[in-house]
Amino acid sequence: MEKRELTCIGCPMGCQLTVTMENGEVTGVTGNTCMKGDIYARKEVVNPTRIVTSTVKITDGDKERVSVKTASDIPKDKIFDVMKDIDAATAKAPVYIGDVLIENVAGTGVSVIATREIAKV
Repeated sequence: MEKRELTCIGCPMGCQLTVTMENGEVTGVTGNTCMKGDIYARKEVVNPTRIVTSTVKITDGDKERVSVKTASDIPKDKIFDVMKDIDAATAKAPVYIGDVLIENVAGTGVSVIATREIAKV
């Protein structure tokens, strides 16, 4: 039986989780104070994913950059590839909340979307 210790990132409580596994499958989660902890722990040991947040350069806008995030979770091991695509991207104003600025970022099948508006100048 394998045990893994994790700190939950599902909410501000930061519960100390213990995940027990056997033959690569989760057999139990302890230490969580809510279901978010249980869900996080099971996903983190089998298929860890993250939402990535950053900024993209803007041309012709009232701001130089717009805040963005991945539209859904991406595999944790793709974070650096996603950041390379985001760093290389440029968008033209106007930009609206929810606009897709990068489709299929780093081949993940996930889009990068704007999280604020940028007016054209």
